[in-house]
Amino acid sequence: MNVRGRQSGTAPRVALLTFGCSKNIVDSEVLYRQLLHYGVAVSEDVEDADILILNTCGFIDRAKEENVDAILEAVELKKAGKVQKIIVAGCLSQRYGHTLAKEIPEVDRFVGTEAYEAILQEISPDYRYTLVGERALLTPGHYAYVKISEGCDHPCSFCAIPLIRGRHRSRPMEEIEQEVRQLVQQGVKEIILIAQDTTYYGKDLYGQRMLASLLRRLSDIPGVEWLRLHYAYPAHFPVEVLEVMAERDNICKYLDMPLQHISDRVLKSMRRGITKRRTVQLLETIRATIPDITLRTTFLVGYPNEREEDFQELCDFVAAMEFDRVGVFPYSLEEGTVAAVLGDPIPQEEKERRAQHLMEIQRAIALRKNQQLIGSTVKILVDEEIAGEYVGRTEGDSPEVDQVVYIRSDRKLQPGQFVYGEIEDAAEYDLFARLVDVPAALSSSDTSSGTG
Repeated sequence: MNVRGRQSGTAPRVALLTFGCSKNIVDSEVLYRQLLHYGVAVSEDVEDADILILNTCGFIDRAKEENVDAILEAVELKKAGKVQKIIVAGCLSQRYGHTLAKEIPEVDRFVGTEAYEAILQEISPDYRYTLVGERALLTPGHYAYVKISEGCDHPCSFCAIPLIRGRHRSRPMEEIEQEVRQLVQQGVKEIILIAQDTTYYGKDLYGQRMLASLLRRLSDIPGVEWLRLHYAYPAHFPVEVLEVMAERDNICKYLDMPLQHISDRVLKSMRRGITKRRTVQLLETIRATIPDITLRTTFLVGYPNEREEDFQELCDFVAAMEFDRVGVFPYSLEEGTVAAVLGDPIPQEEKERRAQHLMEIQRAIALRKNQQLIGSTVKILVDEEIAGEYVGRTEGDSPEVDQVVYIRSDRKLQPGQFVYGEIEDAAEYDLFARLVDVPAALSSSDTSSGTG
């Protein structure tokens, strides 16, 4: 069916809904740019759309349930005549498309990840995927995610990402650099590097890990004011990355490193390729090389062989290491993974209890760390204005997943502007600051350039 707009002969109106992680956001941005190229009106307003595209996540049970509910809601809109066509894309569709097609026949097509051409052809046979590397940002205009590779070669027993996204595939360094230069020209100031594992970058293309070289190359681009690194796998971490982070002012002293657990027996069953001793040594090396670094990590609780003593060991570890940012997820059994053969013996209620308890430990740490900032002056990137109050982030905070700073200011501020604020109060996951002038110890160019 070649869908036309509500006015005969016009391009169809498309609502694009994105679920899940930042990698999905990038995929939607690529599709969004292509649709704009063909004159398609794209928005999140499903009430005024001819076609509804859902870019789904299929990583854990909670995400799957949310996405299936969204698909069923879309079906109701179609039955009511409010949309003409439904296309489901992304990870959930990649993995369960055939099953979902039988259970929800009202969906016109299920396609997988990065299936841009298939989606365009479903909208109109006249559309072709040609704008390679171009994106239309769905994030605020001053920051953007840049995917440096796709897929994963790690054998983690609990993870379905290799089944969904395939093996690791690095993008050429020149291609990434060109994309970043284009983003900077559009006004982007903060570049957030993402992948299933950023530390593995280059192994397939260049025969060795090249993340440090990539960071140097990107940080040299004029206009890159903050360069942030996510999803750094701890096993075989390339320590030369730390040296680059330490020497480059515009590379955020921030590292997102999912550790998942600390008990050796759990780590072995998870097939993480690292031990507790090596994990602690790595964390000590990171903090010794960059003393002021902000460390973010995530943990998985309720893994099938996690005993109470393993969980207590994890709690003691989190209390001792005092991470700056922590996320905790209850284990979700993923069919087709190695861990699936272990079953799911720990009740969901117990998983939730463990997750809550671990976050209570971290909450006290986060509050203490934030309270220590009261009276200090920090650099802030303004993200938005909400009801006359400005909201921003420090170098130690990534958008969506970390805390924010509420800025009290008598002056008009703009999203994407770098300012300084004196911390007046603090909560577990929020800071409250008043706008101050640039500290005398810093040059006047620091506020405008974003480097310091």
